[in-house]
Amino acid sequence: MQSEALFDFLPVSSSSEETSGENHAAERRSSFPKETPEAIFLRVFRVLRPRTPPPPIRVHFCDFANANSFIQLKHGEIDARITDILESAPGDILEALAFILLSKLYRRPVPKDHSYRYRRHLAAKDVRARIASVRQSRGRKELADPAGAHYNLVEVFEEVNTRYFHGLMARPQLGWSLRVSRQTLGHYDPSHHAIILSRILDSPNAPRLAVAFVMYHEMLHIRFPAEHRAGRRCVHTPLFKAEERRFEGFAEAKAMLKAL
Repeated sequence: MQSEALFDFLPVSSSSEETSGENHAAERRSSFPKETPEAIFLRVFRVLRPRTPPPPIRVHFCDFANANSFIQLKHGEIDARITDILESAPGDILEALAFILLSKLYRRPVPKDHSYRYRRHLAAKDVRARIASVRQSRGRKELADPAGAHYNLVEVFEEVNTRYFHGLMARPQLGWSLRVSRQTLGHYDPSHHAIILSRILDSPNAPRLAVAFVMYHEMLHIRFPAEHRAGRRCVHTPLFKAEERRFEGFAEAKAMLKAL
């Protein structure tokens, strides 16, 4: 049995309530008992399953290329593999993550207060910067040459750039995906400053208007980076959606993509 937890960056409020919350968090951390990660997971296990004898628990900090953490029950032992980004995290953050992972492992609702605390920690500027740095240094962006069998993404980018961005957007790394995907037609990776389009669009069945629209959509992600509001990461903001509708042939392009 295995469960994965991945929590993206979330915002920190700029109100006076935020300062109060941060002070409260600091008080919690200063008074939090010094425990090993294994001890924290064991204590949380006993809270979630008080009548069950706890199995051996092993916690490893791993040099993942992102902020993922994993947990599995194997051969009667709980094995938690946590991103080393959190190796120096305060005890209450590891406690929150323990509640999240163990709740998922045993298919229980994740306590909202622990989920919020963990997300808030990942939203901190220094943590977000560390995650971005780790993704850039450890992660590899696998993509195919932008010159495909039917469309050259450099040409598509320059056309869209000239038409909608006055030719002022610096060209990011461009490429086709290595695999055909109908669910993800394109994405922008800010860590590697790369736009990748699904290979399914490099086909005579994909009209150029549809390819240009997907490119335009991903370019908007460069122009309008994700915002962090009220505990959530907002990618497609109202402003983003309004700009997206400026694409000439918006409805037609959307219909074309659905027909692929």
